[in-house]
Amino acid sequence: MNDFTFYFSIGWQHIINAEALDHIFFITVLAAIYMLKDWRSVLILVTAFTVGHTITLILSTKRIVEVNEHWIEFLIPCTIVLTALSNFFQKSFTTKAIRINYFLALFFGLIHGLAFANTLRMILAPEQSFALSMFSFSMGLETGQILIVFIILLLSQFFIGILKIKRRDWVIFLSAIVFGLAMQMAIQRWPAL
Repeated sequence: MNDFTFYFSIGWQHIINAEALDHIFFITVLAAIYMLKDWRSVLILVTAFTVGHTITLILSTKRIVEVNEHWIEFLIPCTIVLTALSNFFQKSFTTKAIRINYFLALFFGLIHGLAFANTLRMILAPEQSFALSMFSFSMGLETGQILIVFIILLLSQFFIGILKIKRRDWVIFLSAIVFGLAMQMAIQRWPAL
């Protein structure tokens, strides 16, 4: 059980900490178009991200897939920018209209998962179960993401439901803030050729 707790904690810290802003920004723009009543859809969305993240984390930790980490660090804020841009073009918030987010979550989760492999590879001890470590890490990540999503959904409910701000205005406002921060992050991380 200690291994589970250890890797769960690492997964949790991978998203719930000041150095995890890229993950927090991505989850924020992903959840920005949803309301509290959509919590089931958002849970599936976050799980799709975790699945994508876990797939490439496993592949890169096992060295089956290797990508230059400077490019991954640059691509991560690019995924945030693209997700924010997608939000700008949302005219309606029907289930059908926002279905693209499931694809974005899974596909961009694949990119995000490549970023942590080197660190995880150094932490893993040979006598530890790789499967349990990956499962525990992913559960910690998922739990942290759910907390962030819950906060975003509560904020959306407050601004849209109580303050009566138009939903589209709220989505554009939140997405624009994250877009600007992610653009700055992408520029700072531009890989040297």
